[in-house]
Amino acid sequence: MDPLSDVLSLLKPRSYLAAGFDASGPWSVQFPDQQQGIKCGAVVAGECWLSVEDVADPVHLQAGDCFLLPTGRPFRLATDMALPPVDAKSIFSGAGEGRVYSYNGGGDFSLVSCRFALSGNHAGILLRMLPPIVHIRGETDGAALRWSVERMMQEMRERRPGGFLVVQHLAHMILVQALRLHLTESAKGGVGWLFALADKQIGAAIDAMHEDPAHHWTLQELAERVGMSRSSFALKFKAMVDASPMDYLTRWRMLLAGDRLTNTGDPISVIALSLGYESESAFSTAFKRVLGCSPRQYSRDAATLPFRPENEERIAGWQPERIAV
Repeated sequence: MDPLSDVLSLLKPRSYLAAGFDASGPWSVQFPDQQQGIKCGAVVAGECWLSVEDVADPVHLQAGDCFLLPTGRPFRLATDMALPPVDAKSIFSGAGEGRVYSYNGGGDFSLVSCRFALSGNHAGILLRMLPPIVHIRGETDGAALRWSVERMMQEMRERRPGGFLVVQHLAHMILVQALRLHLTESAKGGVGWLFALADKQIGAAIDAMHEDPAHHWTLQELAERVGMSRSSFALKFKAMVDASPMDYLTRWRMLLAGDRLTNTGDPISVIALSLGYESESAFSTAFKRVLGCSPRQYSRDAATLPFRPENEERIAGWQPERIAV
């Protein structure tokens, strides 16, 4: 797989709500905390404003636009931000998967939205890379995204056999395509592995490490692989990823190890060897340095370990400002 697919597979995004919204006339709807989920929405027809709690400026959305809200904060959608909002529960009460909900009779504005839970233990490696609002404009080259959005709305309206499964798969397609477009359009201003993937040389180096994490990579070997001098490669990688190549490799290995400790019965010695470590002690030292606890403690307490922002920040840098693409 490619690195973005690797990370998303590791984080196991699971769509647990997909619905449509069809409105007319003036309206304003307040949505609650998203329970640490990623909210993804796309405007099919019409226009509205999007405001997220603790983010200063609302965003104007038009037909064809898509947005991601990675922080799970409460947000509001409205034709006019001066209108007093109604509680989303009054519209979406009894909400079920794959339904279209109408407000004021519908017909002027329509939107599809999905909410994702990340089942992996290291959601921060993706979420901390994204701003509070990712705005993907309709004029962006997003034909595949638009097709997925339109198809999802059609599935919700027609309610055909197998529609639930189709909507679930389309939700995942929308998430990946939105991340692709954000990556492409924001690569020049972002720091971290996600944005580095768009660079031909650094992206190729990251791809090589993901393809064979057990290989005993050296700085010289990676530099030669992407056609750069050792010093130039090291400087560029550090500037783009905010970590050295060897630090990035170690962190990726530890994330893979954490997933295996959680989801398999493999002994630590086997995991260590499969990730390029000749001794269990060397592996354990690296694991504790990156993830903040020993492999045995992680394996024992994985289901109850709290989110550790200080560890997540070491795994992947992030840029807190909103980026509109």
